[in-house]
Amino acid sequence: MATTDIHLHQDVHHHDDHEDHEHHEGNFWTTYIFSQDHKVIAKQFLITGIFWALLGGTLSVIFRLQLGFPDMNLDWLKPVLGGWITPEGKLDPEFYLALVTMHGTIMVFFVLTAGLSGTFSNFLIPLQIGARDMASGFMNMLSYWFFFLSSVIMFISLFLETGPAGGGWTIYPPLSALPQAIKGSGLGMTMWLVAMVFFIVSSLLGSINYITTVINMRTKGMSFTRMPLTIWAFFFTAIIGILSFPVLFAAALLLVFDRSFGTSFYLSDIYIGGEALAHEGGSPILFQHLFWFLGHPEVYIVLLPALGLSSEIIATNSRKPIFGYKAMIGSMLFIAILSFIVWAHHMFVTGMNPFLGSIFMLLTLIIAVPSAVKIFNYVTTLWKGNIHFTPGMLFSIGLVSFFLTGGITGIFLGNSAIDIQLHDTYFVVAHFHLVMGSASFFGMMAGVYHWFPKFFGRMVNPTLGYIHFWLTFVGVYMVFFPMHYIGIAGFPRRYYSWTNFETFSGFADLNMLVSVAAIVTLSAQFIFLFNFFYSMFRGRLAPANPWESTTLEWTTPRNPGHGNWVGEIPSVYRWPYDYSKPGAKEDYIPQNIPYSETPESNLPHENELIKLETLNGDGSIVVEGSKH
Repeated sequence: MATTDIHLHQDVHHHDDHEDHEHHEGNFWTTYIFSQDHKVIAKQFLITGIFWALLGGTLSVIFRLQLGFPDMNLDWLKPVLGGWITPEGKLDPEFYLALVTMHGTIMVFFVLTAGLSGTFSNFLIPLQIGARDMASGFMNMLSYWFFFLSSVIMFISLFLETGPAGGGWTIYPPLSALPQAIKGSGLGMTMWLVAMVFFIVSSLLGSINYITTVINMRTKGMSFTRMPLTIWAFFFTAIIGILSFPVLFAAALLLVFDRSFGTSFYLSDIYIGGEALAHEGGSPILFQHLFWFLGHPEVYIVLLPALGLSSEIIATNSRKPIFGYKAMIGSMLFIAILSFIVWAHHMFVTGMNPFLGSIFMLLTLIIAVPSAVKIFNYVTTLWKGNIHFTPGMLFSIGLVSFFLTGGITGIFLGNSAIDIQLHDTYFVVAHFHLVMGSASFFGMMAGVYHWFPKFFGRMVNPTLGYIHFWLTFVGVYMVFFPMHYIGIAGFPRRYYSWTNFETFSGFADLNMLVSVAAIVTLSAQFIFLFNFFYSMFRGRLAPANPWESTTLEWTTPRNPGHGNWVGEIPSVYRWPYDYSKPGAKEDYIPQNIPYSETPESNLPHENELIKLETLNGDGSIVVEGSKH
């Protein structure tokens, strides 16, 4: 036999681990708090992410009240916001900046990076590639607890007397580099920087683990071309994170030096109250280059896992193989590469050389090509499929819708001449909230609904799921579609108040509509919250494979223990999308079913593969010559 050494080693290692300690019962602390089980850690990321999503959404509704109802008396918020409501009953202008800053930080990093990738990379990688756990359970545990520590620091900063960080979620200097500039540049900004350092450590620990696990711990027969698209997405996401997050770490470190140690990396020729500061020679544009070198890959750190989840869900619920499997992998690879060479399209208004701007413009427009490939393949997979409209499927289709509509506006903004006009308007807010924020959020929701039976062994209430979807889907478009129109008309973003400008008075009704839609959309999330926690404990027990899916996670027990499979890990014989295969007895064939058991549906080249299947002495089937 020609089974590779790595398979033999992995099998022995996993089998021994399973026998020796996978079924021993730890105490409460080692089972639920400081657990090294990837499934428990995934749930910790998920619950923490849900908390941050509700908080971040609530912050956005508070500043939408200010924008949509500028004459409203907000004294009723004083019990919560205290001194941040002025004696006139208005939101404090500096607190408005802090709300926008924290909303962006929370949603981009704590919800859509840690909450999405942390949850599903942890949960699905071992289950879908056939591994007992992550390569390092201890590093995995550390990854969550660094994130938790980061969360605690960021949460505490909300209660500071001077308020949390107030320099925008991009924390551009000089506002973020001068503690005396505004209240939000003081201790709140310091805590923001410290929290982000811990967050970056968490992200790097996780990414190293994900990559190592995917490369080294696949079960027998699980070649790279048999991996589900979810795993490919998590794999590319982890690579992007390892290469880009250290740059943000460097940017934050230099910002700490400027703030606390008198250096001038980002500062030069600053005057406060007519007095010149000692800083000379720095450039705030340097910070923008460092920040966006992470910032644009961050878009795909957020988006790729959501696209991976949707690929799996759309194929499963269309009862069709994913269209263009290798093209989907290629498009993700191309996106991952291009994401590192388009960052300066965020900086067209910094006075950059027009020739350099044209280079970044060209690269930015090229990235639309692999994105369009993904959209085309999703639509083609849906085309003439036997579609099952589960809540997870609806959220996946919603992701495709947002990815398309938000992506089209990206073509406008990728053009430097147009972007210079639109850059500081609500058109940009509408664009990135659709293509990155809402699309990724819908991918996360799709994943939660689809894999809830594997997370908790129970089913969610589908009716509440449908209500949650339609309220959120319509609400998101009602929030962000009008923003395109007011943005094209020149309505500026980041303004606390616009009522002093006669030009903008015509947008009062649209702003009110956006704010009402934001309130309704946030309210809809409480339907999900009830459904989530009620179903976790009281939902009906899930069947072993409720969606009749082909991937390995559905071969585990309903509530798999630490180690995932009782006995041997299943071997893999086929790709993960054998749905509705002509001649097959059922409309799906799981990956662990050998071709020798499905002669009625095999293609000619698959019949050839039967010759590579041989029986072990114990009756189990192994794959000869399987390669990694």
